Amino acid sequence: MNFPSLPGQIPRGAQVALAMSGGVDSTVAAYLLKRAGATVWGVHLLLGDNAAPPPHLSGLTAHLGISLKILDLRPQFSRLVVDYFVAEYRRGRTPNPCIRCNALIKFGALWEEARGWGATHLATGHYLRLMPLSDGCPGLFRGVDRGKDQSYFLCRLPRERLPYLLFPLGGLTKTQTRQIFQELRLPALPTQQESQDICFVPRGCYVEFLRERTGQGGIPGDLVDREGRVLGRHKGLEHYTVGQRRGLGLPGREPYYVLKLLPESNRVVIGPKAQLYSQGLRARDPNWLMDPPTREMRVTAIIRYRHPGVDAVLHPKSFGELEVFFSQPQAAITPGQAVAFYEGDRLLGGAWIEEGLP
Repeated sequence: MNFPSLPGQIPRGAQVALAMSGGVDSTVAAYLLKRAGATVWGVHLLLGDNAAPPPHLSGLTAHLGISLKILDLRPQFSRLVVDYFVAEYRRGRTPNPCIRCNALIKFGALWEEARGWGATHLATGHYLRLMPLSDGCPGLFRGVDRGKDQSYFLCRLPRERLPYLLFPLGGLTKTQTRQIFQELRLPALPTQQESQDICFVPRGCYVEFLRERTGQGGIPGDLVDREGRVLGRHKGLEHYTVGQRRGLGLPGREPYYVLKLLPESNRVVIGPKAQLYSQGLRARDPNWLMDPPTREMRVTAIIRYRHPGVDAVLHPKSFGELEVFFSQPQAAITPGQAVAFYEGDRLLGGAWIEEGLP
């Protein structure tokens, strides 16, 4: 196939720090950057408690003709991401550590370190596009491959960082990325599995992880309906999230779903699916990749990864809060998750969800 170029993205003499896991995506990103004329440093981040560089990584970077740096960010990651993850679950919320990690670690601590090395740009293998707006400033846009688009996870990037970022894979589909990797005839990778959603939780058992991290398990409590009537018992708040159906263990004429977690009373509110829908949501601490809105505006709201999006009206409020009203009710508005705002393919920003609005 004809390998794509990166026209206009790579300034002459660019010194690019590339976050490099050693998988297909970051490998192809490194190749495309080097082919475009950049000097590339592959930077592997040590994040988890038992993190170590993959054994094949040094040989892979040598084959690509780029240098390799190992950056230990475990203290920052533990403080800014893992502690947040644990605290949010204790508050009866469902956190999104990937969004926080991107903003504070990959595009935060890594960039600060890379600048000290002389880097002019930071690149990753995320599937999204950075393109100039009508005023010449950069904007973030969904990736060409809608099934792989990762712009949602970058909704909290600092706006001032955009001029220094590069996303070589944003104009490719995942299939094209794999084809490029195969045609490069690089040594086979030990595994080509997709990254885990929560990289620091072994085997995805987050309840066990929380128990080990805090030294205590969940406290059982009541399952109640919206009127407060006790219907059963739960195993601990961390076992549940809004919209969950499985694991409630209650018979009924129709299935029960988790509607809300009440940490102050250690109760889980459940009800039929019809009660799971909200007309809107309230969110806090918005991050804008545009001039912050001062009046209501129409947006497309995405309330979780892979949510198809819904037309909505955004109302800025005081004290860092906003309200969003959907064109049609949406299910399972989950406190602790992020809502991202779009205009067409352009990512405008995001905020943390506090609650659904009836």
